[in-house]
Amino acid sequence: MAETLYLNTDLELASSRSLGPLIAQLSERGVFVLSETRPSLDECWICLETERSYSDLSSNIAAFLDVIEDLPPREWELWNACSLREFNVGYECAETWAFGDGIAAQVLQRIALAGATFRLTLYPAEPESDPSRTCHNRA
Repeated sequence: MAETLYLNTDLELASSRSLGPLIAQLSERGVFVLSETRPSLDECWICLETERSYSDLSSNIAAFLDVIEDLPPREWELWNACSLREFNVGYECAETWAFGDGIAAQVLQRIALAGATFRLTLYPAEPESDPSRTCHNRA
């Protein structure tokens, strides 16, 4: 039987401002752009990941926060101007009877101090075979 497992953490940012200088700073420190979309002319949405893989969510989010907390003032201003600053944690779900995972209190405090939010995304262990079923991860 397959087990439920932590996959990774994405950092999702949305802004009406150009995030070029912020992305440049993050990229220099081990964070890369996984995807970028523009839902409208005056908004961009960026999904980032750490270059290094982590086996647990606390370590992965702490690595992001180490970079974010060390941003120069100009880039910190861009961070604060984002309408979305969200750590999206992904798990692959299997036929596990019960699964528990946790996040360290110190990391939760750092997330709050950075003005970010926390979201869980659960992925099926097997690829979806019914195209009429969709992923619903935004409330």
